[in-house]
Amino acid sequence: MDWGSIAGVVLALAGVLVAHMLDGGHIGSLIQPAAFVIVVIGTIGAVLLQNRVKVFVRGVRMIGWVFVPPPDKRQEIIDEIRVWSHTARREGLLSLEAFMLATEDQFTAKGLRLIIDGTEPAKLREILDLEINAYESEQRHAARIWEAAGGYSPTIGILGAVLGLIHVMENLSDPTKLGGGIAVAFVATIYGVGLANLVFLPIGHRLKTTVMHEVSTREMLADAFIGIANGDNPRAIDERMTTYLR
Repeated sequence: MDWGSIAGVVLALAGVLVAHMLDGGHIGSLIQPAAFVIVVIGTIGAVLLQNRVKVFVRGVRMIGWVFVPPPDKRQEIIDEIRVWSHTARREGLLSLEAFMLATEDQFTAKGLRLIIDGTEPAKLREILDLEINAYESEQRHAARIWEAAGGYSPTIGILGAVLGLIHVMENLSDPTKLGGGIAVAFVATIYGVGLANLVFLPIGHRLKTTVMHEVSTREMLADAFIGIANGDNPRAIDERMTTYLR
């Protein structure tokens, strides 16, 4: 659990609500279902229009990484690489088959299989780079739905404000309906700007950072596979791997 992310969300919302109350406002005045529907549903619709459903669903599922990021297994992977390189050095590349069958990570299994098959290091690098680039592109595209939401929601909030003002103008003869219309107008803007800057954009940037970390882990594995395929000294491979921990 990433307590920093939880604290960030709590502080962001608390800052807005406490400031509102210090000004004499009430929490209830910020609860406007009509404004919520306009901003949230409108933003979801805009993001869906921009992306395929598959990408949208993947991006929504990635929100779990904000609060429970993928564990940092680089040290464990380096320990495994150390075993692979020494085993390959002593017993040959075919001895890596047992490790390939034991791993549950598809990228690791693919790299080991290519080494066992005797793939040339240059070709191995090309294949692994393509795999890494495809993964990075897929994950970044999914993460960008949150940045897209952060771009659309303020504008849709303004749209909600305009709709609220239209409602006000239509009921000028009935003073009892003016307050509700004005509230929707202003609260819709708050929802749009607040969600963009306190939720959507921070989530988008956080996910991009997580994706970069996952890509770096795959690049570390690719570097190790190339070293093993080249027959590099295990100690030299180990030295290169430790640089990824900095």
